[in-house]
Amino acid sequence: MAKSKYEQIYGLHAVQQILATDISRVYELWVQEGRHDAQLQAMLTQVQQQGIAIHTVPRKTLDKLTQVAHHQGIVIRCQTRPLETQPTLETVIATVTTPPFLLVLDEVQDPHNLGACLRTADAAGIHAVVIPKNRACGLSGVVRKVASGAADTVPLIPVTNLATTLRWLQEQGVWLVGADSHSQISLFETRLTGPLALVFGSEGTGLRRLTREICDVLVHIPMLGTVASLNVSVAAGVCLYEAVRQRRGLTD
Repeated sequence: MAKSKYEQIYGLHAVQQILATDISRVYELWVQEGRHDAQLQAMLTQVQQQGIAIHTVPRKTLDKLTQVAHHQGIVIRCQTRPLETQPTLETVIATVTTPPFLLVLDEVQDPHNLGACLRTADAAGIHAVVIPKNRACGLSGVVRKVASGAADTVPLIPVTNLATTLRWLQEQGVWLVGADSHSQISLFETRLTGPLALVFGSEGTGLRRLTREICDVLVHIPMLGTVASLNVSVAAGVCLYEAVRQRRGLTD
């Protein structure tokens, strides 16, 4: 199936990011009638100045348009970014000026988790997020909404064969650290400096066997309570910020 020429983006932060960085892609905008908050009005003024069509509609129209209830009263229709303009992992590795810092998500299915991971990845300074093309959540309106603009600041790179990509990263000198609750090695006892990719598995089963075998080291997050594990986006946040702490030379 051919990729659609247009995509819908909704949510204040996600729309604001597009207007700030790539407003030329925006074709039209829908806004919920009766909304008069300052942030929304500022965006409407910006859109009006560009001559973009604005449709003021009831909330139920936006609910039907997006198929969600949390669109925050604003939806835009914009041109899909051409594939040739999206960075490849090879380009990212070749152009970063600091040691590569990557997040790899192995078959994460929930768009809320992917969106949350993108948002945290942006905050932590991740250079790219790598996902498999198949059996994994891709970029969608829900992902963009939850990511709060990070879907347009952090490259999300789908790859055909994740195992091959991980081995290629190792050849580039990138250290692969996988999160596995069964590991005997603590996250906090593991070096997370230098070229690094943090690897996380799916919500239900964790890392696939081959992914686990390829990783250079597997680590666990110490759990001091009664629950056995953390949500994948929460676990990613914990690990990313332990890496940030180490990479900035901070101490306890």
